[in-house]
Amino acid sequence: MKQEEKEALLEYLVQFSNIEKRFPLFQGVEDPEAVADFIGIDAENFRKIREGFDQHARQAAEEILKDESMMTLAEKLPFKASDTIAVIGDSITDDRQSWFHIMRNLLDLVIPKVKIRYIDASISDSISADALRRLERDVLAKKPDWVFVALGSQDALRLHLIPGRTLVSIAEFWENINAIESAILQNCKNPPIWVTPPPVIPELMQQMPLMDGVLDEQDLKDFREVIAGKTGYIVDPSGDRMGVPPKEWNYLNDGYRPSLAGNMETLRSILKTMGKKK
Repeated sequence: MKQEEKEALLEYLVQFSNIEKRFPLFQGVEDPEAVADFIGIDAENFRKIREGFDQHARQAAEEILKDESMMTLAEKLPFKASDTIAVIGDSITDDRQSWFHIMRNLLDLVIPKVKIRYIDASISDSISADALRRLERDVLAKKPDWVFVALGSQDALRLHLIPGRTLVSIAEFWENINAIESAILQNCKNPPIWVTPPPVIPELMQQMPLMDGVLDEQDLKDFREVIAGKTGYIVDPSGDRMGVPPKEWNYLNDGYRPSLAGNMETLRSILKTMGKKK
């Protein structure tokens, strides 16, 4: 492996391999030096890469707020300075510069004397059943005021091994999402905020040897329709926030994970949904 390829791989691992969430009971997962050693990178470089992603998220929030219409919507968000905001999701949100990280920075800039507590319970490769299993321990036990649910992309995956079906059937997804909805409504004072799975660029997904399968837009549309029928805020029910057709600059080179620009588009959709709803 060439040096530049190795560096790109290590940066990718730092961005998406958030092992403290996947293995919370492991000794050392809260120690940056231990995590760096596990990934195979020196602690100082690990720190710099993470700080770089944090800076990107901050700059993205500032860029969004330069748009007066976005600032107006942000100021109308229903969050309070002392709220606890959680997200449970899959690979799309388990990202050091995801829309959730950008939103944290945006709220810091918009809400006076903000003391919001954030819970990021997104874990890569999670399907809806995984999220349902983790929901009480990772989210509801911590008494959140608001819960974002960002699921569906992994459920809709068609594995290369068995391309004739989605990884999770639409019927099972409906049942899992219903159960998640009921649990949140019973345990939180505010309704769920549903972030629909974004579209993908299948041609790019198929070129990535590390991808287990590919996503089809018709499948994603069917899964979005399930989410669109839920109680609460529905973010981008039509799945067009990345452009129609999806623009390549909104994705990493796998055509699946959003780029920083793509994550900014998701947050803009959240602002449009929550800032306008009375």
